[in-house]
Amino acid sequence: MKILWMTWKDRSNPLTGGAEVVNEELAKRLAKDGHKVIFLVAGFDDAKHEETRDGFKIVRVGSRWSVYWQAYRYYKQYLVGWADLVIDEVNTMPFFAKFYVKERNILFVHMLCRDIWFYEMVFPLSLIGYLTEPIYLWFLRDRKVITVSESTKADLIRNGFKADKISIISEGLEVAPLTKLPSLSTKAKHPTLISLGSIRSMKRTLHQVRAFEIAKEYIPDLNLIVVGGSIGRYGKKVEKAMSRSKYSDDIEYHGHAAQKKKLELLCKAHWIIVTSVKEGWGLIVTEAASQGTPAIVFNVDGLRDSVRSGETGYLTGEQTPAAMASVIVDAIKKSDKYELHRKSAWSWSKSITFSKSYRDLLEAVRV
Repeated sequence: MKILWMTWKDRSNPLTGGAEVVNEELAKRLAKDGHKVIFLVAGFDDAKHEETRDGFKIVRVGSRWSVYWQAYRYYKQYLVGWADLVIDEVNTMPFFAKFYVKERNILFVHMLCRDIWFYEMVFPLSLIGYLTEPIYLWFLRDRKVITVSESTKADLIRNGFKADKISIISEGLEVAPLTKLPSLSTKAKHPTLISLGSIRSMKRTLHQVRAFEIAKEYIPDLNLIVVGGSIGRYGKKVEKAMSRSKYSDDIEYHGHAAQKKKLELLCKAHWIIVTSVKEGWGLIVTEAASQGTPAIVFNVDGLRDSVRSGETGYLTGEQTPAAMASVIVDAIKKSDKYELHRKSAWSWSKSITFSKSYRDLLEAVRV
């Protein structure tokens, strides 16, 4: 099978995230099985126009916003009739492939972004994005859709998509879960939280810093580890908040960390905290679980899928630093339950594999 996959970024892009991990792990398996895959994505500074990685081809055209028009032009010039299947990935915006490709086409939606527009874009672009998303989704509602969580499926149904046209595929883990859960002695000496992921507005990293500060009033030996690249003005704001915090001596900021260092820090921490506006799934939650670290997260789309509250971690009642701090304090004080939480999180992570995700994908695209 020949697959043309339209998505706005690949894993080499500086703004890469969990969605790109999923995409390329699936593409790698497709290529290994003899399928031909071309990713049509946006370019970025110093990026190659074309390259081959893990058996699939990447073609970069345009930039963050022009990629949608440039992908249309590139398709018309070079790819009409080539593919057996076109995947139109909706990552903020769709490519509207339905309206011009000749081949069978489906949508791949990790999450819908209506609420995120106000965090990631300036006015009036944020308002335009917020108002237009339901409109363009209405025109695409007849498409078959692949997604990664029940939350996104429910979101799609609210926007007019039919339940029987939506297939959920498993997420997968790039990192292997620990073969054996280590003893608690391998954790940090003092209670330690970890924040993991790019520091940008929709991740609400500042909420995590504030939650830590509030919780530390009740847990004096509490520490915070922050891992992730700082992006734009919001990133600078978070860096300033950490450096000016009265508890700055108990905050470790590592910036972007290599995989080995990231796993080392995940193993060291007692809890991962996540405050995103929403996620498709919450891959960092499952990554942390694979290293024996349960989660405390906001009760939002995606995160409520990747955490079984009271079992593999906790969901907060409200999306505020105070609400998260309350759960943090309660979780740390209930130390007798911690071993059960981390064991449950680790056990669940072992069932979330790209092998299963790939089988789910094949089943979905062959229907």
